[in-house]
Amino acid sequence: MSQARTLNDVAKHANVSPSTVSRILNGTASVSPDKRKSVEEAISLLGYRPNLMAQALAKGRSMTIGVVTQAISSPFYGETFVGIEQGLASSGYHPMFISGHWRAEEEREAVDILTSRRADALIILGGNLEDDYLLKMAESLPIVTVGRTVQGLEHQSINISQEDGAMLGMRHLLDLGHRRIAHISGPPSHRDAIERFTGYKNALAEYGIAYDPELVLEGNYQERAGLLATEQLLSRRTDVTAIFAANDQTAMGARLAMFRRGIRVPDDMSLIGFDDLFASGYTTPPLTTVRQPGEDMGLAAANMVFALLEGHRPKPPRLSASLIVRESTSRLRFA
Repeated sequence: MSQARTLNDVAKHANVSPSTVSRILNGTASVSPDKRKSVEEAISLLGYRPNLMAQALAKGRSMTIGVVTQAISSPFYGETFVGIEQGLASSGYHPMFISGHWRAEEEREAVDILTSRRADALIILGGNLEDDYLLKMAESLPIVTVGRTVQGLEHQSINISQEDGAMLGMRHLLDLGHRRIAHISGPPSHRDAIERFTGYKNALAEYGIAYDPELVLEGNYQERAGLLATEQLLSRRTDVTAIFAANDQTAMGARLAMFRRGIRVPDDMSLIGFDDLFASGYTTPPLTTVRQPGEDMGLAAANMVFALLEGHRPKPPRLSASLIVRESTSRLRFA
């Protein structure tokens, strides 16, 4: 086994002092291009691997980015995790994920754990933490929020309009001729669920259709809730021609309820979801949905954290929802 190379080996090979190598690695050295090139070539030739932890301690950093999510098991948040990991790749920083389960008290506990571990910055995915609390935290720690806009931290927030996304999905169904459209909502305490429900109602009003509260059932973003809500709906209404589910997981549960009752999708009833999970393109039939760019949002969050750590004002990206039309929706075939 070859002996591990040291910083002194690099300095000797490049004919510079060890302190010069250290400062070049830390990004604090002002040296000639030739000298920098000699050090970089020595590092490559010798296969030197710098001690990242030692560098981090020298900078007073832990090289950890804390991420407060709501559910580690969530497929949508999983896509956001991928974006965060991609954004942090090769930077020396690593994410630490903790769930808050959509409860402000647990989210605060998660923040306390991450700050006690000396996380250099926080990424907050959704949640119910108060704006004032996040504003106070941002005074001493770089914070980026994803899936919500914090008043006073707009330049550190990544969000898309859930209402606009819901209207995209509803307009698609309405343009196909559907008028009796049911909605299985998300939890009423979630901001995004409220916005999607608002988009549902606004789209109906835009097309001159009266809102019918009997066509709205409460879900919790889980497949089983979609299954039970659809069974309840179908047991009391036979005139529904389409369902707008608050997310893809809910739509998958709704699809199972239809299958068990012999309802063909989309021949007998159209179905649309929200999020565009990876699995949604492989359901039977493939699910029409409103896409949230979860991976892009995670990548942008990582880039914004870097900007804050370097003392720069981040610029949030312009991201929006988009309609993904697949085979679970079709034109109304009967009145």
